[in-house]
Amino acid sequence: MADKKNKSGLISHGIAAQNRKGRFNYTILETTEAGIVLKGPEVKSLRMGRAMITEAYAGERDGEIWLFNSYIPEYQAGVLSRFDTRAPRKLLLHRKQVAHLLGAVTRAGASLVPLDIHFNARGIAKLTLGLGEGRKKEDKRHAIAERDWQRDKARLIRSKGRDY
Repeated sequence: MADKKNKSGLISHGIAAQNRKGRFNYTILETTEAGIVLKGPEVKSLRMGRAMITEAYAGERDGEIWLFNSYIPEYQAGVLSRFDTRAPRKLLLHRKQVAHLLGAVTRAGASLVPLDIHFNARGIAKLTLGLGEGRKKEDKRHAIAERDWQRDKARLIRSKGRDY
């Protein structure tokens, strides 16, 4: 899904922040879309597309799931836009989803990995949360080799197409 920006340079719908390292370090078993509790200036700053979730993680606090250590910079155009850039943010999920995710984390030792923050078609900020298991070093090497092979294969197919 390509980022859609209007004339002012703000993201109306599409990906605002992505955690590419999360898919590399973890084998994602399933994904869940969750809402995020944000303040007005935080949403405006997200629409600028400068947020980072590479070091972010999700965890349990008081029976709810929260997003910790995500960085959303202060909105520069606003006068009263002072907020903590790395504040924990509550994730909005159904009770059954929370029970399922927390059960998988405690039972199987899985991790909750934030994969991306995006705006849906209605313009509401959502977080794609992955339930993943950590990869070992040899699994990461295999993933790199597979990715390189796919890239080389595509390059060979493109070059063969030009010869004919």
